[in-house]
Amino acid sequence: MMRLRLAFALATGLFASQVILTSSSQAQDYPSRPVRVIVPFGAGGPADVTARQIGSILQENFGQPFVVENRTGAGGVIGTLEAAKSPPDGYTLLMMSNTQTANESLVPQRKYELMRDLAPIAPINYSDLVIVVYPAVAAKTLQEFIALAKTQPGKLNYASSGQGTPYHMAGELFKAMAGIDILHVPYRNSGEARSGVIGGQVQMMIDAVPAMAPNIAENQVRALATTGKTRSAVLADVPTASEAGVPGYEATIWLGLMAPAGTPKPVIDKLNAAVNAAVKRPDIVKLWTQQGAVPMSMTPDEFDKFLRGDIVKWAEVVKKFDKTPQ
Repeated sequence: MMRLRLAFALATGLFASQVILTSSSQAQDYPSRPVRVIVPFGAGGPADVTARQIGSILQENFGQPFVVENRTGAGGVIGTLEAAKSPPDGYTLLMMSNTQTANESLVPQRKYELMRDLAPIAPINYSDLVIVVYPAVAAKTLQEFIALAKTQPGKLNYASSGQGTPYHMAGELFKAMAGIDILHVPYRNSGEARSGVIGGQVQMMIDAVPAMAPNIAENQVRALATTGKTRSAVLADVPTASEAGVPGYEATIWLGLMAPAGTPKPVIDKLNAAVNAAVKRPDIVKLWTQQGAVPMSMTPDEFDKFLRGDIVKWAEVVKKFDKTPQ
């Protein structure tokens, strides 16, 4: 019996050593072929643009293409599911945002669980949002828009890139905190939603500062407030929502990378180090600062904790208002 136990222990130890050596070897060789980056959102939006920026840097560093593929639909669920079901070898990555953490409570019919089926790699950046209206709307300030909405309950509407997206959740939070009734109009992606408010099909939208700032500069929309704790450096003349009449209101969009669960830890760590180095590059920091985006840097474990906290945050928001936002 003692010999059997000893033999089992030796075999187990040898197996574990082989696993460690294999994983280390995978990390050393990784990547040896093109890497697919699934973006579950439309082309031209913050996630798509950032995926291409980071992908270009990773391609430069690793000598292999990082190919962005847009897999839109169902508020990010379709692309996220495709990533979750992909082989856990580091050759399929997911560009995700707080859409995915909000969907954990908003979309109970999902065929995946974020923290079970995907592994955190690294966050990338975050941006404040900006509340804008079509220029013909009779409101020059956020307070005037709130007053207008209160005189026409259910008549004004706002655009988003789909249920569960940061723009949608920011809109529902704004409605609740401002005490107004405006209708949600979901579009297929942020580009279409942006065109909707610029074209006057909808009265209002809450959009990422980097994406909407050029349209504000061209007077295609009117900025009423930004959604950060402090004013945006890009839109310094625009007050925060808290300053403009909704005390305590805050909303952002953040972006990050995940991989299918089971992806070797050495590969995750190698990608994490590369992404953290990329977001600290002076040219990237300068570009994002000009656009209103702020780099984020965490270890995989820190990002895991961040994601779990964000899931709880949005679950509490949904529960607080006792309804699933429409």
